[in-house]
Amino acid sequence: MKVSIITPSYNQGRFIERTLQSVARQNASGFEIEHVVFDGGSTDNTLDVLRRYSSSVRWVSKMDNGQADAVNQGIRATDGEIIGWLNSDDIYYLGAIAKVVNFFQTHPQIDIIYGMADHIDEEDHTFESYPTEPWNFERLKKVCFICQPALFFRRKVVESYGLLDESLSYCMDYEYWLRLGRAGVFFEFFEARLAGSRMYADNKTLGSRVKVHKEIAKMFKDRFGSVPDRWLIGCAKAVVGTKLDRDKAPISYDIIVGSMTVFYSIFWNKNVSLAVIKRIMGWIFRH
Repeated sequence: MKVSIITPSYNQGRFIERTLQSVARQNASGFEIEHVVFDGGSTDNTLDVLRRYSSSVRWVSKMDNGQADAVNQGIRATDGEIIGWLNSDDIYYLGAIAKVVNFFQTHPQIDIIYGMADHIDEEDHTFESYPTEPWNFERLKKVCFICQPALFFRRKVVESYGLLDESLSYCMDYEYWLRLGRAGVFFEFFEARLAGSRMYADNKTLGSRVKVHKEIAKMFKDRFGSVPDRWLIGCAKAVVGTKLDRDKAPISYDIIVGSMTVFYSIFWNKNVSLAVIKRIMGWIFRH
């Protein structure tokens, strides 16, 4: 069995060596690992690092159309039966891929698995577990409980359901999980700790919380016709949080978040659900 690991990259020179090492250190006894990096034309020291690892990693550095495009290029350039997607600031834990391969070999009816993961800081220290949950598609629409680097799928999934949506800049992974789940694909929760997902102040997710939430909301509107209440509230909190500290002004914060939630409900869903109204009233009355 062959495993293809795809790493999209752009100006992650301070982290990418640890990403490459985490793949190179995997125990590949009885199976093959190919690792490809599609770099978007980094201007930091990323290429110097990649050159040092050229014996174990195939890489390309050129302008692309974003992260989803880079991942799609990597999928098309590889031929492994199993595909993993590891961003250039994340890591696999030792033995992770061997566990994944063994699971797929002993469960031929399963096409997608996702495992447990941790949030790690800039120095690779774990500071919290990723809030992973057993598979439930309706629950997935409310919260993304799948940690992207801890998910692996058979190539036939791509052959049946296509590649990532390159119009998305932040939630291309979440949209893909939802697309597959909506099509009836079953995701197996593999209870093993597989990866570390790096979270720090200026990373793509934390550094662009408002853009992330707005893209998710628009994605839901486009794909499902409406936005779940939880994402409406999350978007409001992301916007208000850039201007107001809840700890310093809790009453004002709750009132403004409530008002923004009503605005987004009308903007995207054309109505305000009873659940949202009850939630907002609960915030107000507790003061």
